[in-house]
Amino acid sequence: MQFEARQFKEYSEPVTAEELSEGKTYFIVQFVDDEMHVPVVEPIVYIGCNLMGEDVDEHYFQDAESYRDGIRFEDEVIPKGVCISAQHKNALNHIFIFERALEVLMGCSLRRAK
Repeated sequence: MQFEARQFKEYSEPVTAEELSEGKTYFIVQFVDDEMHVPVVEPIVYIGCNLMGEDVDEHYFQDAESYRDGIRFEDEVIPKGVCISAQHKNALNHIFIFERALEVLMGCSLRRAK
């Protein structure tokens, strides 16, 4: 099996607020270390914008596992352990579509190989 060769940009391309689509899975990619050699990847589902009273440009995400299990923000009771978080539209720099998350991880692999 061979993966298609591609040219990488020197910067990551996180999702923009305009690209977000309710019910779609995105990926948080962050790094444990300053050298960006140890990634942490977490799948999340976009569940909507401004879901709480006074929100302005707040985008809400839920952990993919509980979303897949049918738990929703609108449910009367949300079980313990379900993770729902809000990110301002200007703070989405660690959230990616799958292909862009993969590019971040490939960049990590190239850094680790040096």
